[in-house]
Amino acid sequence: MNDSSHSPDLRGWPDEALVQVFQQRGPHSEGAFEVLVTRHAPRIHRLAASMVGPGSADDVVQDVFIAVHSGLQNFRAEAALTTWLHRIALNACTRALKLRSSVPWESVAEPAAPHDLALSGENTDLRERLARALHTLPPDQREALALRELSGLDYAEIAEITGAELGTVKSRINRARAALRVLLTRTGVTP
Repeated sequence: MNDSSHSPDLRGWPDEALVQVFQQRGPHSEGAFEVLVTRHAPRIHRLAASMVGPGSADDVVQDVFIAVHSGLQNFRAEAALTTWLHRIALNACTRALKLRSSVPWESVAEPAAPHDLALSGENTDLRERLARALHTLPPDQREALALRELSGLDYAEIAEITGAELGTVKSRINRARAALRVLLTRTGVTP
């Protein structure tokens, strides 16, 4: 095997370096993109599941990474890659919700779990209650809470993604947490 056919292990590379490798359109560009997808898809999926429901989250994630693949060549890193990814994800969630506005959120089937069904069954009721409670929140609160709790973003990143002031983001998250606490307590869940 010659050196030109050897692929470097890109998994430990920072996002910025992977973006540069992708933008160079060299022999490792698709490998760099694959690492970015593997690294960020779980968070994007959690966000999508909270916004559009678990049954539609896979489609949203696919749409997000198709858009990322198309747009990454022109990404200028004026914002962090994660900020850009989450903005694309929120836009994809909004489009998905508009497309299916006539289908109730609760009726969207959750895909079969790839893990131990006995273990997942124990928390199904709790997950369903939480999903229903999240869906009752106003969209701006649900979006901010999902970005904070499910995507693990800090307040400043959420403000940048949503275009809201930092104080507004904090307020939305606090109001969403308080509303969820009330809603979950009413359904017998102790938050």
